[in-house]
Amino acid sequence: MKLVIQIPCLNEEATLPLTIADLPRSIPGIESIEVQVIDDGSTDRTIDVARRLGVRHIVQLGAHRGLATAFSAGIRNALALGADIVVNTDGDNQYCGADIPRLVAPILEGQADVVVGSRPIVDHEEFRLAKKVLQLVGSWLLRLISRTNVRDAASGFRAFSRHACSRLFVHSRFSHCMETLIQAGNSGLRVESVDVRVNDRTRASRLFRSIPRYVALQAATMVAMALLYRPFAFFSSLAAPCFFAAALLGIRYVYLKFYVFPADPSRTFVPSLILVAVLAVLGTGLLLAALVSSLFVAQRRLIEAVLTNQIEERWGDHDTARRQLSTKAQDVSDE
Repeated sequence: MKLVIQIPCLNEEATLPLTIADLPRSIPGIESIEVQVIDDGSTDRTIDVARRLGVRHIVQLGAHRGLATAFSAGIRNALALGADIVVNTDGDNQYCGADIPRLVAPILEGQADVVVGSRPIVDHEEFRLAKKVLQLVGSWLLRLISRTNVRDAASGFRAFSRHACSRLFVHSRFSHCMETLIQAGNSGLRVESVDVRVNDRTRASRLFRSIPRYVALQAATMVAMALLYRPFAFFSSLAAPCFFAAALLGIRYVYLKFYVFPADPSRTFVPSLILVAVLAVLGTGLLLAALVSSLFVAQRRLIEAVLTNQIEERWGDHDTARRQLSTKAQDVSDE
């Protein structure tokens, strides 16, 4: 069983030594632990520091491509290295490396495909009240969209089985955190959370410049992922209020026209009829969009299935093979 710990980096020469020193050297059930650094266009000595620290696998993107791209590049390289489990952590040493055994345990036990490290958000002294509220609300919304029970949706401290790595495709350039959870939850992957600790902050976040920008980017990501993975529910939820409002206005029109003012020809209530028609047409359009987008979802799933098969054929899906062997062994023992 091989574990690859990947560290996306952007100018982390000062914090990378702390991060690597904090990583475990051995874990029960893991025969081999390897570290890889993904350099997202660093302009400092990050690569030199990584090499000096003995990092054997360095993926250089050549230019600043964003955290999501760096994450995806690391996953692909980890698969090529034959990783059975991939752990993603940050280069600023935010997460406690000693908790990696706890993070990979559900995968080793065959209980999960993706494990998310849940930080103590409420008790985190370095989180301001506004950030705590946003983290909790964002995680709640993410649970609704992704159909998972993840408590800390923004946590980048995660473990992925080889099978999960071959099935996750990140489209966003901002961050992989939200998208991979939504994709995993809607793809039948088993997602679990475990409590993890955090280290003292070494620097300010580089992922966003302010809380409003962070909220805007995360909201845009959630909407985009809802459109990509659950478009029928998204468009239907918009169409339902249109039909409901049209029905109420229609009932109002009938009541006023035929019961309150039946003999007054001057009261035509034409504006109400126009609004009813507009709302009905809008609702119908949204419902048609829901139906058409569902066809695109089916097509995307077929494409992702083809890509997954190609990945597994190229690098081999040891995770699936291991589960199949385990199932056969259990069948034999039952007989």
